[in-house]
Amino acid sequence: MLAKRAYQFRFYPDPQQETLLAQTFGCVRYVYNSILRYRTDAYYQANEKVSYLDANARLTAIKKLPDLLFLNDVSSVPLQQCLRNQQAGFKNFFEGRAKYPVFKSKKHRQSAEFTYRAFSYRDGELKLAKCATPLNIKWSRPLPSDPTTITLSKDQAGRYFVSCLCEFDPMLLPVTDKKVGIDVGIKDLFVTSDGFKSGNPRHTAQHAAKLAKYQRRLAKKKFGSKNRLKAKRNVARVHAKLSDCRSDNLHKLSRKLINENQVVCAENLAVKNMIKHPTLAKHIADASWGEFTRQLVYKAHWAGRTYVEIDRFFPSSKRCNGCGFVKANMPLDVRSWECPECGATHDRDVNAARNILAAGLAVLAFGENVSGDGISVSLSCSR
Repeated sequence: MLAKRAYQFRFYPDPQQETLLAQTFGCVRYVYNSILRYRTDAYYQANEKVSYLDANARLTAIKKLPDLLFLNDVSSVPLQQCLRNQQAGFKNFFEGRAKYPVFKSKKHRQSAEFTYRAFSYRDGELKLAKCATPLNIKWSRPLPSDPTTITLSKDQAGRYFVSCLCEFDPMLLPVTDKKVGIDVGIKDLFVTSDGFKSGNPRHTAQHAAKLAKYQRRLAKKKFGSKNRLKAKRNVARVHAKLSDCRSDNLHKLSRKLINENQVVCAENLAVKNMIKHPTLAKHIADASWGEFTRQLVYKAHWAGRTYVEIDRFFPSSKRCNGCGFVKANMPLDVRSWECPECGATHDRDVNAARNILAAGLAVLAFGENVSGDGISVSLSCSR
């Protein structure tokens, strides 16, 4: 069964390519913002809805204006692709999955998407339309097939990346009888039902002093000066380093769980709501629970494993995994407790992980909704 996967690589453009990319990013940003303003004004002023075909016709019209002839200096494919992405954004907005599309800023990450008509890939070389030389890409692995779509991007730290969307055949891992439940947290990113504690490297705290130093320097620079741009890039580089370290750690931990276990059970947490906590928001954001579970989902799907999400209201921490007794209340500062029914002493996180595993296996056996002892459990499965 073929699946699609994006492979990201870093590349180093020459001065000519850098100029072309800057023009492309600027044109994509202008077209996106111009069409978004056109669609918004059409709805609020004339109560008209603009479809993708109307937006594409508008793009054709503005490219003929004398003041906007520079839009013809770059490939037309990324300009059309940004309208398709905008249409997908409006679809997600009207279906309640996202907020209203916002305008793009040149101060943030820049990107442009190219389909197979606007680039050529041959013998490990990737060449863009209207570009004489291939991109200097640092290939860290061979591509499984020719890319169908590529996305060029430049982050705030000034680094260039190319993301190649390819079709590949996922390799199923050998079936094992190991099953695990995980309870995510702050002290440890996750604790398993076997008692393993992953620890938490706390990347934000590691780079806090360096980040504060560069932010202080940035605050003293004059707005609009070149020195301010240099200081801003230094701050962006620290953020990029922090993000890369966090992403690398999450990929290693999620891959380890998927490789070693046939079934992985976890809680379905509302991270967007939890991150509003007045004192724990920074620590929750640093832990990246949402990204961690997202990686578990698609890696389990590719490897032929089963990933189970337990309902967030299941009392995993307050329930004794031995006799089933449920405590009425358990504050966060209680890290271990003794069951008044059976007398067993529990580590809060290990006990929660064992309850999550038991609930996940029960639902796998009896269906998506299980209730008993006054407790209801619902979940979603990814196989």
